[in-house]
Amino acid sequence: MKAVQYRSVGAAPEVVEIPDPEPGPGQVVVQVTAAGLCHSDLTLMHLPAERLEFPLPMTLGHEGVGTVAALGAGTTGVTIGDSVAVYGPWGCGLCAACAAGRENYCPHAGRLGIRSPGLGAPGALAQFLLVDDVRHLVPFDGLDPVAAVSLTDAGLTPYHAVKWALPALVPGSTAVVIGVGGLGHVAIQLLRALTPARVVALDVNDDKLALAGAVGAHEALVSDESAPAAIRALTGGLGAEAVFDFVGVAATGRIAVASAAAQARVLNVGLGGGAMPMGFMLVPPGMSAYAPYWGTRGDLIEVIALARAGALSVRTETYTLDGAPLAYERLRAGKVTGRAVVLPNC
Repeated sequence: MKAVQYRSVGAAPEVVEIPDPEPGPGQVVVQVTAAGLCHSDLTLMHLPAERLEFPLPMTLGHEGVGTVAALGAGTTGVTIGDSVAVYGPWGCGLCAACAAGRENYCPHAGRLGIRSPGLGAPGALAQFLLVDDVRHLVPFDGLDPVAAVSLTDAGLTPYHAVKWALPALVPGSTAVVIGVGGLGHVAIQLLRALTPARVVALDVNDDKLALAGAVGAHEALVSDESAPAAIRALTGGLGAEAVFDFVGVAATGRIAVASAAAQARVLNVGLGGGAMPMGFMLVPPGMSAYAPYWGTRGDLIEVIALARAGALSVRTETYTLDGAPLAYERLRAGKVTGRAVVLPNC
């Protein structure tokens, strides 16, 4: 089969031919209909060799949907032809976190060498994907694969973040979304669907500021050193009750804290490698900070339900599998609006 692999440190991804996967006991092979590209793929491909925790080559892609193509011995719960989404963060399946569906916070996965698809295990940028357990599959029937594949990360991650901030987002509150990319433009929609908060979006790109308004932001402002003062002006000097940083560089971390109200909930979601200040007299009184990772299996089921209800719309650009390296170049250059989606079997 064809696959897109990261084959050597610092090199661009390549389209290669590799053997089709064969399911072992309890495993499932999914024929991939659509796979999403993510900035975390670029982060992974920029890591130096000493920070890579898995061998290369590796098939990329941690957002995937498709149809069940083959079952290993003893596999139950799905049948050939079922339309499924793949839940990405894989854990041990046995600990308290996994039992609660919080495999994204499994404390044993790293020690046991358990990796997520596209982040150490073979990923969805291939014609077929091997899934290690049926619990990582969620029914996906009735949804357009291209429009909805990115719900598995670009929907799931902001949903998990928004749920943590919900207690602060009461009537009269303000939520700030920094970075209107693949995750940020979904976060705006989630905030509009789930909360009564006024939503303020920040970005440095005019097209993305326009996208923010199109998907429901009440205000769209340039993300620079003037943004915190503008947000305080909009909130009567109080600041925002929740701030979501989907960029994660040092500059946006400073903006996030400077924009926050007392007792605000501030979330560092982006993988930009920066940090926000934290400590007494460095942040507003009572501010809470959270660095969420992906989301739970239950969260993914809820996100898919929201999509079925018509509450979410992910902007996409589509590419063939052969076009995936170009899609990564566009993503790196900031030229992708919304999410780049690869169709491996087209």
